Order: sequence, then C-alpha cells, then structure tokens
Amino acid sequence: MAPRSYCSLATLFVVVFLPWLPDAAEATPWFWWPPSGGGDDSYCLSWRVMVEANNAKGWRTVPAPCVGYVRAYMAAWGGQYGRDVAAVAGQAAAYAAEIAPAAAADGLDAWVLDVDDTCLSNQPYYQVKQFGPYDPVAFRMWASRGICPGIPAMQWLFQTLKARGFRVFLVTGRDEETLGSSTVANLNAAGFSGYDRLIMRGAEQLGQSSVAFKSAARKRLAAEGYRLRGNVGDQWSDLQGGCVGDRVFKVPNPMYFVP
Repeated sequence: MAPRSYCSLATLFVVVFLPWLPDAAEATPWFWWPPSGGGDDSYCLSWRVMVEANNAKGWRTVPAPCVGYVRAYMAAWGGQYGRDVAAVAGQAAAYAAEIAPAAAADGLDAWVLDVDDTCLSNQPYYQVKQFGPYDPVAFRMWASRGICPGIPAMQWLFQTLKARGFRVFLVTGRDEETLGSSTVANLNAAGFSGYDRLIMRGAEQLGQSSVAFKSAARKRLAAEGYRLRGNVGDQWSDLQGGCVGDRVFKVPNPMYFVP
C-alpha cells in the first residue's frame, strides 16, 4: 500500500473513531462492564486481576455485578480460591526449603504471617454481608466468636515453616484489648498453635494505618535480632513499608481492601 493510503487510513481513524473514545481524564475504563450492565466471568476476572496486582487501589466493596463471581470464587477450599492459595503456599514453602539449611544455625531466621484471611478465613462473614463496606462493630462481633476457619494451605505452610526451624510471628491489625483472647483461642483451634508471638494493636496504635502499624512491628522484631526471611499476607499493606522481609508472598483476597 502506498504511503498516501496509510495517511488516508490514519485520517479516517481520527475523524471517525477518535470522537467515540472516552475522555481519558473522566471516563471509566472502556472494558469495565458489558453493555448490559451485568457482570460476567471475563469482566470480573479482569477486576480481580487488577485487585491482586494492586492496580485497583482504594476500593471498598466488591462491584455489585461481581458479587456472585466473588462468592463463587471463594466458595470452597477445593475451588479456584483454594488452588490459588495453595499455589502461594507452595511457592513460599519452596523458598523456605532453599534457605532452611541456614535457618537452624542460631534460631533467628523468622517469617511473619498476617492473620485475617491469611491464616483465618472471614469468608463466611463477608459472604453474609454481600461483600459490603467494612463495619467495625459487626466485624468485631464476628471475630469475637472465635469461629473463623483456618485456611488449609496456610495451615500446611505454617507447620512446614515450624518444622524447618523458622520462628513464626503472627502480626494482625486486630485490637488486642477486645479481640486478644478470642483470637488466641481461634488460632489454636484452627491449627495455628506453636507460633512464637502474636502481635496485635495496642491502644496507642488504634489510629495507625496498617502499613505504619505492621512496619513498626517488623522493625521491633528486626531490632531484637530476627532476620525476616519471608512475609505472607492477603493485603498489599501487609507487605509494604519497612522491614518487609527478604521475600513477600501475596495471598489472594478479592473481598475487601485495607489501605
């Protein structure tokens, strides 16, 4: 095709198609929902990928068209969510196996694990709430019951790390005063007994962001001489900030976002 033909096609695109494109500064992404306004697996999968890649920041609730999709994704340990968590646990365990020979030397090689939706699942609570906005009062009532099921793949990873000689610290944004005893009981019942320390928010830390609180907790561990070899959490805020560890592992969670 002659150069003039290419120029003609380019002009045609600008004149005919460009006015149809949304204003980049104001429009939502063109792929966000199907024309019918309802969600389907392909659109909701794109949303979930953006969530896991931390490209969708600051969202508070599952988009209404994707509530059914998220419910189906999270439905059973043997489903896609369970397989995805197992894949993360497998990668973490493989890394732990690589560095394990040095771990037993002085007992200071450590891992940090988040609690909510990393070790313990809140899926039953959020499903009843239709994955709606965070309600601190309702969540506190749920967590105080101490019945969050343990996530099987993370139970296995926890035991694997302990067996390889790593110290395991659990760091959670839960309030120690109101949820301390129920959280300890829940962890023990769910297969997470034998951790080295459970670190929760004290009264002076209740207003801190997750990144600030967890960074400070990890820095205290590092100051005590622990080498943080791995860090596992379901939120990017679990894995950001200071002293994040040699490697971080993100557990999938399309149910909510913690800044």
